[in-house]
Amino acid sequence: MPYAHYTAEEVAVRGEALYEQQIRMQVEATHQGEFVVVDIETGDYEIDPDDLVATKRALAKRPDAVLYGLRVGAPTAYRLGGRFAISRP
Repeated sequence: MPYAHYTAEEVAVRGEALYEQQIRMQVEATHQGEFVVVDIETGDYEIDPDDLVATKRALAKRPDAVLYGLRVGAPTAYRLGGRFAISRP
């Protein structure tokens, strides 16, 4: 998503920094696997098992927010690909 005042890298750096410095200790023990959406300009955040729900709540508070999302306790928010399980009788 393009932002007028930030590059994608700046959004990621600011979002990660806010998460590590202000949010992580508050959410990690009780929200493993849930999504955190951080407003990189205010530090406000929303948390939900559904990233879209968290994003909509953040945007309802501040429609012009610049948001960064991540999954609590995971190195990435999503996993691409998969494996097929072959069932044999």
